Amino acid sequence: MKRLFSILAITGLMTFGNIQAQDSTATETPATEQVQEEVTTDEEAVVVDDATEIEAEPTFTQKMKQRFIEGGPGFMGIVLICLILGLAIAIERIIYLNLSTTNSKKLISNVEDALKSGGVEAAKEVCRNTSGPVASIFYQGLDRHSHGIDSAEKAVVAYGGVQMGQLEKNVSWISLFIALAPMLGFMGTVIGMIEAFDQIQSAGSMEPSLVAGGIKVALLTTVFGLIVAIILQVFYNYIIAKIDSIVNDMEDASISLIDILSDYKK
Repeated sequence: MKRLFSILAITGLMTFGNIQAQDSTATETPATEQVQEEVTTDEEAVVVDDATEIEAEPTFTQKMKQRFIEGGPGFMGIVLICLILGLAIAIERIIYLNLSTTNSKKLISNVEDALKSGGVEAAKEVCRNTSGPVASIFYQGLDRHSHGIDSAEKAVVAYGGVQMGQLEKNVSWISLFIALAPMLGFMGTVIGMIEAFDQIQSAGSMEPSLVAGGIKVALLTTVFGLIVAIILQVFYNYIIAKIDSIVNDMEDASISLIDILSDYKK
């Protein structure tokens, strides 16, 4: 009997323990699933918030476009025209100057060899087949060679001035737009400030909301005018430096040509 009671007691304790363990496991499982669901939901919410924030943040180009539109079509349109015309002239000058660049040392060597082998006509043919202002100046000097060295030198100097004028063609328009763009911006600022004070006078009270919009528009015109001037100034300085380089090359090459003609004349 004692052994039977012992077996029943042990069996009952094991059964009760298994039931209790199953209940605790069943209780913990939904709680764990709920926590996991909450963590997953929070992570998805964070991802969605990050994606929304990334999509909502505008780019630099969009910001500039928005600011330009806020500046108004009046003065902003004129400033934009200055930028477009100035860039068009600058790009045209840069292309022309790059095409006008000549390897003067090679040209001088070819002309000297042609003079020794085939005379003036062969040297003129070399100049005709070479592009650039230096070759044009050489051709004019060789063409006046028969009239004497002095005549050839005068032709080189005169035609050099013509070529310099071609290099500097339309460059003054770029400087005009550089000066005009910020002045238009300042004018827009002054007009915007006048309109802001008119609103204050009409309202009869000094409220920031009345003048904030007008002052903002006024300052935007100045900002964009300065931006246009800065952009065109960079192109202008490059063009001027390129012209100076070509002119110096023309002068050095012209001196070398006169020396070659003097030696050939002897």
